[in-house]
Amino acid sequence: MMAEDDKDETVETPAPEAETPVAETPEPEAAEGPAPDAETPAAEAPAPDAETPAAEALAPDAETEAPEAPAPDAETEAPDAEAPVHPKVAHKRARSQHGGEARPPRSAQERQAERDATRKAKAAARRRGREKARAKHHERRGPTPEPTPPAERTPARQKLRQGVVISAKPDKTIAVRIDLTRRHPRYEKTVRTSTTLHAHDEANDANAGDTVRVVECRPLSRTKRWRLVEVLERAK
Repeated sequence: MMAEDDKDETVETPAPEAETPVAETPEPEAAEGPAPDAETPAAEAPAPDAETPAAEALAPDAETEAPEAPAPDAETEAPDAEAPVHPKVAHKRARSQHGGEARPPRSAQERQAERDATRKAKAAARRRGREKARAKHHERRGPTPEPTPPAERTPARQKLRQGVVISAKPDKTIAVRIDLTRRHPRYEKTVRTSTTLHAHDEANDANAGDTVRVVECRPLSRTKRWRLVEVLERAK
């Protein structure tokens, strides 16, 4: 144990010896203080110290000036100016900005007459605007062509049919059977068909079995669209 204590003491003794030269080293540096003042590195050392406060001083100034700048105000006002304003809001703003004298009290009839005059003035302004727009439109299109006169109406060619009277009992009406004969386009067979027409007989001249000729005319009743022209052959 004693040997270990001696070893510890030997280890501890050089520690103060190492401390003594460290304490001695700053003394010559402090003694040589005037020499580094003349050298450039010593002069450059305080420079960063002077720059840092200047930058720190400018930074807060810029931060404080940012909110005071009118740029954000203009940005906030821009959307208000561009956004559509409700007519009631615009009317309230105009009333708040009005600094003239108040109008004298008026009766209901006077207010209504003023409204009517304002509406007439606005209607006249709209009419003038429409006329100007119409004139511009005509100028762009050029002169309008003259309207062509309507063509003379030629009477339609009325259809004629020949048939046999099958009934003359109604008053001033006859039923005429029209026989049609034609050849089938594919089978070449003779096909006979018949159609019944109701014709108007003003004088009740035709009788059953007569061969008559009828012509197309305007509707005379629910079923009559034909008129008797002549009796070609009497029934025997």
